[in-house]
Amino acid sequence: MIKWFEASTASLIAIVLTAIGIYIATILFTRLAGKRSFSKMSSFDFAMTVAIGSVIATTILSKSVSLLQGAVGLAAVYLLQISVAMLRRFSIVQKLIDNQPMLLMDGEEILHENLKKARVTEADLRSKLREANVLELSQVRAVIFECTGDIAVLHTKDDDVEIEDWLLEDVGR
Repeated sequence: MIKWFEASTASLIAIVLTAIGIYIATILFTRLAGKRSFSKMSSFDFAMTVAIGSVIATTILSKSVSLLQGAVGLAAVYLLQISVAMLRRFSIVQKLIDNQPMLLMDGEEILHENLKKARVTEADLRSKLREANVLELSQVRAVIFECTGDIAVLHTKDDDVEIEDWLLEDVGR
């Protein structure tokens, strides 16, 4: 247990230098790959963020992974993300990688079967409605469980406003 608090000066310096190096590599690769690198537009983007964090942590703290190996691993993850982002333009790839958004409320009607499929409780739904400043269920036009795991609330105080079909084009009902 005493070894938990021990570290040589050389190992601490190595950790700091590795952290600086992998930090610079992360910034460089993020600038090259673009803003999408840390977006959460799809489940693959989320996996990308987790993978980057894992590579960074392993590179900094593991004696068995060099800075060069970590930077190459990081580059490989970024290249995978860029490749998948480009391949997602094809519908077959998009269907394999992305989850489909799901309608949780259609107007005032709560779609209980979809809540079960999405593993969202009514309490979660009420919370999201409150966050969206919904004061009456009659204001709700749709609640969508997005492929990112976010819940979007489309609402208005004007009873005559309907949702354009284009916005719900890929939403499972």
